[in-house]
Amino acid sequence: MSKPSFDQDAANLLDDLIQRARRAGADAADALLVDAASLSLSTRLGQPEGLERSEAGDLGLRVFVGRRMAVVSSTDRSPRMLAELADRAVAMARAVPEDPFCGIADPDQIAQTWPDLDLLDSAEPTAADLIAAAKETEDAARAVAGVTNSDGADASWSRSAVTLVASNGFAGGYGVSRRSLSVSVLAGEGTGMERDYDFHSTVYGSDLESPTEIGTRAGQKTVAKLNPRKVKSQAVPIIFDPRLSGGFVGTFCGAISGAAIARGTSFLKDRLGQDVFGSGIRIVEDPHIRRGLRSKPFDAEGLANQRRCLIEDGVLTTWILDLRSSRQLGLSPTGHATRGTGGPPAPSPTNVYMEPGPLSPKDLMADIRQGLYVTEMMGQGVNGVTGDYSRGAAGFWIENGEIAYPVSEITIAGNLKDMYRRLTPASDLCRRYGIDAPTLRIEGMTVAGV
Repeated sequence: MSKPSFDQDAANLLDDLIQRARRAGADAADALLVDAASLSLSTRLGQPEGLERSEAGDLGLRVFVGRRMAVVSSTDRSPRMLAELADRAVAMARAVPEDPFCGIADPDQIAQTWPDLDLLDSAEPTAADLIAAAKETEDAARAVAGVTNSDGADASWSRSAVTLVASNGFAGGYGVSRRSLSVSVLAGEGTGMERDYDFHSTVYGSDLESPTEIGTRAGQKTVAKLNPRKVKSQAVPIIFDPRLSGGFVGTFCGAISGAAIARGTSFLKDRLGQDVFGSGIRIVEDPHIRRGLRSKPFDAEGLANQRRCLIEDGVLTTWILDLRSSRQLGLSPTGHATRGTGGPPAPSPTNVYMEPGPLSPKDLMADIRQGLYVTEMMGQGVNGVTGDYSRGAAGFWIENGEIAYPVSEITIAGNLKDMYRRLTPASDLCRRYGIDAPTLRIEGMTVAGV
């Protein structure tokens, strides 16, 4: 592992800003610069509807005066503004209450080397390229029999350069690119209309699925939802489509965030080292996946990050910590800090996925006499303190191990502490969203219908 090259001009600018802050009275400081460009467009019914390009550079300075901290940001890089920014930040820090847990990393904590994760695609599409891709995606969706209208298709590209410098000696940076395609269409007529969508997002444009694949899937999903029925309230096994199953992993990551643990506001606050999921379940985080959607070579405080198992054989092994939350809990930081230019760091995961099980989705469903296959959820009915879970849902009813008919206007409910222990993953993991899980089966949830 080495230290890949990064923008030295940006690093020199940030170092100069930090030195200005030190001369103004800061005991320590770090600075973040994000230069970004993006291009996006939308089409509807074959015609371009919107085209936007943006280019921006945001700079954030965080200073410490004793145990007092302040954060300021600006888009102006002129020497006059940088001097004003440093003076203003130090004056703000002197005016705020002390925080015993704030501060940058010690020099022996910072990353000295990091991997090249191939996160920057040098190819930049033209507006014509994106228009053609969006149009082809929408055309493919509208070509599916039963599709009657369109909400439109979107194609986008973005590129960012991130540079971080701190007074503890850390200096590093990396670039990130993104390509995305999406489409949403309608099927049916009048009050019987249904809507669905599909999308794909990748680091490299060459890894993006074809517009025809994305559009055809969106059209098929939409038509399959036509003529939904209602079902009676009952407790049944529920199967969650991979488009939704990663949400359970995301909720789990939020529940083990150091900030929530330190506040005592997580339903998992006393579960470290204990069974949280059933035996055999593994949840892995890997910030160093090449071309990963959430990959990064180091965290937002300049600490090294690494692959780790958050859940090993059902057991919770770690919290997700930045420096501040690790100090609150009396633990070592785990390299999970993330931040923007306008605020302090906070703990957040990178690429996280639940490892697949041995059964195919079909086999996972085979013994269900009556059950629900969920493809859509609405609302945010998750209580992070108690784990109570209740959300609106739609999908398909299962009878004798087979998809029988579409259903809608239902609510599913349970408690995440019970749901996690009754969860079974299928074999179809695809790392598509950054936080992923295969098809999941959860026993004994409540379906509230008619």
